[in-house]
Amino acid sequence: MAVKNERYLECGKIINTHGIAGKVKIDSWCDSPDILAGLKKIAFQNPDGSYAEKKILSASVQKRFVLASIEGITTPEQAEALKETVIYADRNLLPIPEGSFFIADLVGLIVYDVDTGVEYGTVSDVFNTGASDIYTVKTAEGERMIPAVDEFVKEIDLEKGIAVRPIEGMFD
Repeated sequence: MAVKNERYLECGKIINTHGIAGKVKIDSWCDSPDILAGLKKIAFQNPDGSYAEKKILSASVQKRFVLASIEGITTPEQAEALKETVIYADRNLLPIPEGSFFIADLVGLIVYDVDTGVEYGTVSDVFNTGASDIYTVKTAEGERMIPAVDEFVKEIDLEKGIAVRPIEGMFD
């Protein structure tokens, strides 16, 4: 299994305009809107799959959203044209704590039993409940959920997959 390691990761979506100077309101998909507001650059995906980077001229957090001025966007009409646009960040510019992983790198990893080596399935989604992340695992019998806590998740290796020690019934 190869590490995907895409350079650009989804980090939010422009959901509205803000004011008359071309500012946009962004729904942040980062762990905190402060992370997105702290970026100096974002990227837009072109129709051919390539990315175009734009400087963030200013950004501030308003509740869970980010209000941003983006290079080249100076009118409400230009900002309006960006509504519903997903924005990306260069993974090398995103802070990530030691031992943490980007969701994009976890999706698709094999989930296997640390003791027996039995493969249960692959990670299809990761979401947060507030207490911890939850891994959605696609198995032959359907989707199963596993809390991403040390009690169950024993090791994450982007080459080998996610080693788990499930409780009885978790994958039945």
